[in-house]
Amino acid sequence: MNARLPLTGVLRLGRPSDIWFKPALSVVVAVAPPNLTLLALGRLDLAMYTMAGSLCALYAHSRPYAARARALAWVLLGMVTGLGVALVAASLTGSAVVLVTVGALLAAVQKALCDATRIGPPGHVILTFISSAALFAPQTLAQVPGHLALALAAGAWAWLVCMAPGLLRPHGPERRATAHALLAAAAYVESRSAHPGRTEASRSAQAGRTEASRNAQAGRTEESRSTHARRTEESRGAHSDLTPESRTAHTAVQAAWHTLLSRGARSETRRALERLVVRAEIALAAPADTDPARLRAWARALRGNGPVPKAPYDDELLGVDIELALPAHPWWRALGPLAPIAVRTALGCALAGYASLALGVGRPYWALVTAASLYQANITLTWSRGVQRVVGNLVGVLVFAAVVPLAHLGAAALVLCCLAFNFGAEALIARNYWLGSICVTPMALLITEFAGYQEPGRLITERLVDTLVGAVVGFLAAVAVTNRRAGDRVERALAAVEGARERTARLLADPRPAPGALDHARRVLAAALVDLRAGVEAASGEWWQRALPQERVVHAERNGHRTLAATVRHHRAEGADA
Repeated sequence: MNARLPLTGVLRLGRPSDIWFKPALSVVVAVAPPNLTLLALGRLDLAMYTMAGSLCALYAHSRPYAARARALAWVLLGMVTGLGVALVAASLTGSAVVLVTVGALLAAVQKALCDATRIGPPGHVILTFISSAALFAPQTLAQVPGHLALALAAGAWAWLVCMAPGLLRPHGPERRATAHALLAAAAYVESRSAHPGRTEASRSAQAGRTEASRNAQAGRTEESRSTHARRTEESRGAHSDLTPESRTAHTAVQAAWHTLLSRGARSETRRALERLVVRAEIALAAPADTDPARLRAWARALRGNGPVPKAPYDDELLGVDIELALPAHPWWRALGPLAPIAVRTALGCALAGYASLALGVGRPYWALVTAASLYQANITLTWSRGVQRVVGNLVGVLVFAAVVPLAHLGAAALVLCCLAFNFGAEALIARNYWLGSICVTPMALLITEFAGYQEPGRLITERLVDTLVGAVVGFLAAVAVTNRRAGDRVERALAAVEGARERTARLLADPRPAPGALDHARRVLAAALVDLRAGVEAASGEWWQRALPQERVVHAERNGHRTLAATVRHHRAEGADA
């Protein structure tokens, strides 16, 4: 058992996203027309079905517009499919146990698919919220087609809302991702220049501790001391490069490549942005030879729709051409490693729903959704999300108690309050999940009143009970279902890094490598290093996990980053010869 359950820092607020207002405004614009139309028609009881389509506007805001169009279409399809299964189940049976079971299975499938396709926030939670609530809505088979049609119509409107900004700023997502990469690279370069002695001081301190340890253990053989010294030196060499600024910068660069290498036509603007990401990538490998002010100036120039700054070395984009020509990895290959997380979700959601039913709560789907919202990449993150969910919901019910007199002034007031909480949830959730939950909770409670006002005290009590039940039972299910495949991911990532480094080293040794081959190999190696670090951090937060190959990880990361730096030196040497 090697995971810790932290409390400090779990509720700490982060910086807001640069585009926090985009999903917040988009969801309001997507939700308002359908709800106001239903209000005018006196059919707010149908709002749950239009909300299913409208909430698709929360997704894919960081993707280029061509990729966003495809992603939103798939999200809408997934939303309507889950809604359809739930409505059919609700029309065929009134057994709450059966409905909870269906909801738990749906939540597991939604979790696995969202993680495998990397759809991004808010992930499966919105899909599970809609399908679980629909399971307990009175329904007949004859009504299902009409209700699904409402969801599709609202979803089509949400699709248009999310695509509309592309008319004014067609390369906005790519420009933002590139700017983030440049700024993160600049911060890394500045951290290296601001603390030039940090690495040596760390090495000296570690060397002192190692020497003291050697002297204290006089019985150790010369061979074992030599082995220990070699391992300590490897560890020092690797960790000197793995600073938080370095990890943040490498992740930002890979995120920019993920955005720019999405399938679709490559305009001249995209090519210019790719050149800038190459500059950020090179800055990470050769920080001493990089001017961070220039990187920041390029990032500032990417605001708005002005011309993209010109960066040198256009020939490096041959590596990009090679990558785009390769077949894409099918997303379903990721489903296998996600099996333990899916089992956790199914078991936790089912048990939370059954426990809620046993306690006599009228809306067991609240406990089910609470459990579904917990599951993250590992136990430690799942615990943190549980704490955030409980705190956010507790404060949220207090907000609901304060707002409900205003919402009960009339149906229009109810709709407007829901719209305000929609905006607040998306505006705040990027800073910390618990802060966004303060708005999500009263919004969910108010939505239940679209079909008719209910007694606030009972709503608050049931919400509190379901929150606690869902959080406790959901977390216990996560502990019960071990995830030893997290260690397998580390092994696969290690093999990928070692293989990529060997291929890059062979190309470095080749006096005449194929055009663009070395740049492509460098990007593959950089991506493999980022994936390795993510895999190690995920596995380190799991319980009942076998020991990770720390020495091998340290060795692979050190050699990988050194090889990346060598590719930069090789390129500059070629440029000088030319």
